[in-house]
Amino acid sequence: MDLLPWIYCRRSYKALFSPIIFICQREASMSTLTLTINKQDYQLENLDARTTLLDVCRQHLQITGPKKGCDHGQCGACTMLINGRRVNSCLTLAIMHDGDEITTIEGIGMPDSLSALQQAFKDNDAFQCGYCTPGQICSATALIEEVKQNWPSHVSTDLQHPDSLLVQEIAERMSGNICRCSAYPNIIKAISQVLENEASASTSKTVDNAAQNSSVTGIWSPPSSETQFHKASANNKTITGKAGDHS
Repeated sequence: MDLLPWIYCRRSYKALFSPIIFICQREASMSTLTLTINKQDYQLENLDARTTLLDVCRQHLQITGPKKGCDHGQCGACTMLINGRRVNSCLTLAIMHDGDEITTIEGIGMPDSLSALQQAFKDNDAFQCGYCTPGQICSATALIEEVKQNWPSHVSTDLQHPDSLLVQEIAERMSGNICRCSAYPNIIKAISQVLENEASASTSKTVDNAAQNSSVTGIWSPPSSETQFHKASANNKTITGKAGDHS
C-alpha cells in the first residue's frame, strides 16, 4: 500500500490548520472577565477559557467553601447559586458567568452571622464530616425560594400548590446532593424547621394584614353589652307597667 498520498494529505492538513489551532489556544489562555461573587467583583486576567467556576473560586480566588467531590456533577458538593438558581459549579465554565450574581456558602452566612438555615443545620446536627454541607446548604437555600414560588417537583401531587413540608418533597428536591455520611434524616429536619418557621411567620403576617384591612373607619360605637341590654329591657317593662296603671 502506498502511504505517500496519506502522508502528504496529513502534512497539508497540519500546514493549513496549525495557525488556526495556535490562535485558538492563544485566545483560550487570554480570556479576561469580571465575576461577581458574594457581592464582590473579581477581575481575572489571562484566564484559560476552559477553567470551571469551581476551579476559579478554589484555585484562583481562594474561596474554598464550595468543595470538589466527584468533579462530574453527580454529588452536589460544589453547588453554588447563580442568579438565585443552584448550579453544579464543576460543570460550568467561569467565562459563561460574566455579569451574573454568584453566591457561595460564604455569601449565605459566616460563623458569626449564620443564616436561619445554617443555624437549623447546626441545631439538628445535619452533618458529620461536613464536606458536603456547603453544597447542601446552598441547594436548600434555593429550595426554600422555589417553595415560596410554588414550584412543583417530580413527586408533587398538586402542581399549583405543592406541599413542601412532606418528607418526600424535600427528599426529591435535595436528591442532587449526596451525603456519604448519610445524615439525610437530620438534613430533612433542618430544612423542615426553616420551612415551618417561614410558614408560621407568613400566616401571622396574613392574619395581621386581615385585621388591619377589616378596621372600621368613621363614627362607630360599640354594640350594647349584655348588662346594658338587660337594663333596657327592665326599663321597658317598668314603663309598660306604669302605662297599665293609668289605664
